[in-house]
Amino acid sequence: MSHACDAGATPGFSRRDFLCALAGCTAASAGSCVDPSHTPFFRDHLKELDPEDKARMLRELEEEYSARYGKQVEVVLDAPRPGVEFAYALDISRCVGCRRCVHACVAENNQSRDPEVQWIRVLEMDKEKGVDFAHADAYYEAETVPRPGHFYVPVACQHCRNAPCVKTCPVGATWQEPDGIVVIDYDWCIGCRCCMAACPYGARHFNWGEPEIPAEELNPKTHYLGNRPRPKGVVEKCTFCIQRVRAGLYPACVEVCPVGARKFGDLRDPAGEIRYILEHKRVFVLKSELATLPRFYYFFGV
Repeated sequence: MSHACDAGATPGFSRRDFLCALAGCTAASAGSCVDPSHTPFFRDHLKELDPEDKARMLRELEEEYSARYGKQVEVVLDAPRPGVEFAYALDISRCVGCRRCVHACVAENNQSRDPEVQWIRVLEMDKEKGVDFAHADAYYEAETVPRPGHFYVPVACQHCRNAPCVKTCPVGATWQEPDGIVVIDYDWCIGCRCCMAACPYGARHFNWGEPEIPAEELNPKTHYLGNRPRPKGVVEKCTFCIQRVRAGLYPACVEVCPVGARKFGDLRDPAGEIRYILEHKRVFVLKSELATLPRFYYFFGV
């Protein structure tokens, strides 16, 4: 169902179409390579679709991906569990900078391999300088980690309660779910990258090229708002592995961490690990002065 047009507007041209065109022109003038043809132009916003339309959309996507990759692909749209608010905690005193989390995330969430898109950055920092983003090294190379005199701060989407990215999206392609996960509808994203400019954590990533995922490496268990294959010209980011956590599993990065530095759970569970950490450890959030109110906490366990 399309929205009614403003008086005097071109018949059949909705407000959403106008915003898409406006943002697309802005992106083009800035040198963007976005290709708006990836968007099903007449599909309504996900929030406006009725259950029957959603089911049809998921079936169409499953057929499309299954044909493309030659394997059966499942696309689900699991709803948030009532009363759950997800949160993440990372023990800086334990992280060794091995980057296994980065590669597990790529494999689980179907990021492009060429060009490779990584949702997690691991920053190497000098112990003498403390948490210092100006001198952090995201491209460190070391035969062994951790390197003497250094510590490591992995950074991904912080799933902020007061998310600047959500406020700046001109077409409502990104929003915060009731369980705290900030999501992106890739079919609604127009690639203007306003959200990338607004994010103070550098946590959003643009698909500059046509994503390449070898069929044998594709994870066929996908979520519409998470790890389903993305097209060229859209923004993507960490979703706390929405396809896993809403099914009662840990995010892939939590499971793969060899030193147990990563913790995940329900912030509203008074007996949960996240609440214990917040109540008993030295905890901080990145760039607290910006009042983005992240659901991603850093702490010192030892």
